[in-house]
Formats: sequence, structure tokens, C-alpha cells
Amino acid sequence: MFDFSNATTRRAKRGIMREWRLHVLSVFSLAVAFVCLGASLLLVVNLRAVQERWSHAGRASVYLRDDAKAADVEDLKAALAKTPSVTGVRYVSSGQARTEFAQNGESNETLASLPVDAFPASLELDVEPTMTREDLAAIKAKLAVFPAVEDVETYEAWTDRLARFVSGGVAAAGLLALVVFASVLAVVGSTIRLALQRRRSEVEVLKLVGATPSFVKGPFLIEGSAQGAVGASFAIALLGAMFLIVRSRVDGELARMLGVEPTFLPWQAAVAMVLAGALLGAIAASMGLRKLVTV
Repeated sequence: MFDFSNATTRRAKRGIMREWRLHVLSVFSLAVAFVCLGASLLLVVNLRAVQERWSHAGRASVYLRDDAKAADVEDLKAALAKTPSVTGVRYVSSGQARTEFAQNGESNETLASLPVDAFPASLELDVEPTMTREDLAAIKAKLAVFPAVEDVETYEAWTDRLARFVSGGVAAAGLLALVVFASVLAVVGSTIRLALQRRRSEVEVLKLVGATPSFVKGPFLIEGSAQGAVGASFAIALLGAMFLIVRSRVDGELARMLGVEPTFLPWQAAVAMVLAGALLGAIAASMGLRKLVTV
């Protein structure tokens, strides 16, 4: 067991003040590593939010054939209106489709110049967010038998692609976490060893007067833990500032199209980063002292 009394804390503070340049350099290096980790986690969090939103998008598009008869379209609308979980059916003509594309696109003149036939008429369905993918697939299969239906778009392909992308992002974040943890161990361990070498005479005096190894190691463990916690905290603050800058420049149309607003890391993740930094700092300090301070 290590001694973390008030005397040990005061010695740790004294050591930090004495070697403040060394500790500042260590904290800066750790902050850079934690910023990389936090940025990857932030990307994964927002991609998961988009995936969750798209998996419950609550809409589908039924594209109609060019030669679809009005009576067949009306029968299709009536059937869809009676379908459970379908909350609304809106008919979009070819002309309306071209107008909407022209309004939402960047090149309005080009889109407006296309013939009306280039934009298929459709029925836009609003479905309950709780509808499962299996229920939506069943509706899609039933719609295929209607003569007026050309195709049905449920946006599942985009959700699946995004899910694979998120899975890759999680794997990359996990790998980056291992790199960051290794960096924390290396940086803090090297810093503590260097601080111990600079205070070698003080340590030798303490050992001569009978100080226990825990009494000698205590301040260095506190310094290592503080380096990790402060480095992670500084990284979160820096990441928050960058997030605010980026979010202020995100196009509102893009956010509405994705269906979600950019969000910062949950407070649980931020706290976990700080605690992980403190724990890794203490472990790195203990490893750095293992061969230099005999038990």
C-alpha cells in the first residue's frame, strides 16, 4: 500500500512546482494523444446517432411507373392508407419532384431544365418510427405485386452501409485507444524517471533516514496520476472548443437532411477519459519507479 497522506500530497505539489516545465511538456504530449482519441470517439458517437436516426427514418418512397393508371394509383393509395403502421401517404407528381429537386439542389437551373419525365412520380409514405425492418420489408414485398409500382425505396441499403462504417470506426477507435494508452505509459513513465533522477539526492536522504518505499514513491505516483488526468481534461476542453467551431459552420440543410444535430461526447465518456488518464498515469509512474526505487 502507498502512503497518500497530506504530507505526501504536499511533497507531490512541491515536486510539480519545482519541475513544472517538465510536467507541462508531459501534459501537452498527453493532451495531443487524448485529442486524437476523443476526436475518433466523437466521430463514432455522431455516426451512431445518424445510424439510429436512419434506422427509424419513418419513411419510404414508392416510385410509380410512367404508364401507371390513375385508378391503379388511387387503389394503391387506399391500400397503403389502411396498412398498419403507415401514418401518411403523399402523392408527388413528376412536376412536383422536379420542383423539389431544383429547390434542394445547388444547381437549380440545370435541374429545372431537365424534362419532367426524368423525375418519376411517387408515393411518399410516413411510417411509425417503431416499425421494424422486417415489417417494412414485408410491406415492400406486398407492394411489388401492384401494377403501378416501379420500385420501393426503404433506405435500408444506406443504413447498412452506415452500420458497416460505424463498425469500422469503432474498431479504429479501439486500436487508437491502445496507441494512446501506450503513449501515456511511455510519456508519463519517462517523465517520472527523469524527475526521479533530478531528485535523486532527496530520495537517497529519505532512504537513509528510514523512509519506506511507499513513502518515497507516493509523490511520484500522485504526479503521474495528475499528469494523466490534467492531460485528458485539457484534451476534452480543446476538443470541445474545436467542436463548437465546427458545429457553427455546419450547414443547417445538412443537419436536417441527416435528421440529427452534431452532439459532443456524453459526459460519461468525458469522465471516463479523465479517470483513464489518471489511472494510466499512476500505472506508468509505478512502472517507471519499479527499478529505480528498491522495495
